Amino acid sequence: MGIERLERRAVARPWGRRSLPAGFAGCALDEPVGEIWFEPAPGDSLLVKYLFTAERLSIQVHPDDAAARAAGHPHGKDEAWLVVDAAPGAVIGVGLRRPVTRERLRAAALDGSLERLVDWRPVKKGDAFFAPAGTIHAIGAGLTLIEVQQNIDLTYRLYDYGRPRELHLDEAVAAARPGPWRGTAPAAAAPGRRILAAGGPFTLERWTGRGSWRVEGGLLLVPLASRGALDGAPLESGTAWRVEGGADLASDRPLDLLAAYPGPPRPAARLRDQSLVLRLHSSGKARLPSVDWR
Repeated sequence: MGIERLERRAVARPWGRRSLPAGFAGCALDEPVGEIWFEPAPGDSLLVKYLFTAERLSIQVHPDDAAARAAGHPHGKDEAWLVVDAAPGAVIGVGLRRPVTRERLRAAALDGSLERLVDWRPVKKGDAFFAPAGTIHAIGAGLTLIEVQQNIDLTYRLYDYGRPRELHLDEAVAAARPGPWRGTAPAAAAPGRRILAAGGPFTLERWTGRGSWRVEGGLLLVPLASRGALDGAPLESGTAWRVEGGADLASDRPLDLLAAYPGPPRPAARLRDQSLVLRLHSSGKARLPSVDWR
């Protein structure tokens, strides 16, 4: 198998929207749609979603591998976000403004003062965040995000603004790292290749460029603009693609897409021994790296 366009599934959420952006009209439900999942295949380690927020999400945390396995789950959940669109004043809460004890964290979740402890950050289109397991976080209203995460639906709610949904205080307090978020800024790995998230079980990159390339190996591609083709199939925003055996990627206009794959970024010196390959074979001008890499 070379490529597969992933099926989409709409998920209703109380904080979601009734009106979705262009490209998602066929995903509407009777209830507000908060998420569009791109269905993973059995055994896939990563899951890609779009999130549409009309209200704030709960203040929550995901467990790491050790905490998840102790509770009977196969693994924990790291995740990363790219802001696709943001209303004026939109925020994301990530980490706490200062370190607190677990006892103080529990008390703040119970009395509502956790809202003031969370480090709320103004966001704009193009901002990216990596939230390792244990990071206390909350996504604000007025946002469209792409989320890449470990493939598991495992969330512990600390606080939900009085909404009548279950909280998971014991699990959340135990799993949380109750202090500031220690994020890293996106980094340029090569011309046209920018690493948005790394340091956990997967890498998320943003690719830009014009020309034609050969991509091989296990990865997910998420077009941010309707440009180019993958093995002749048009790449459209609002879609996601799995690449397994290999595929030709080409465009006469600048591409803009996300690429996600398991494991760390690979430096050029190690690329030939790895399983994800991007090989430039165009004689034209291009901004993607002209090396084999995985």
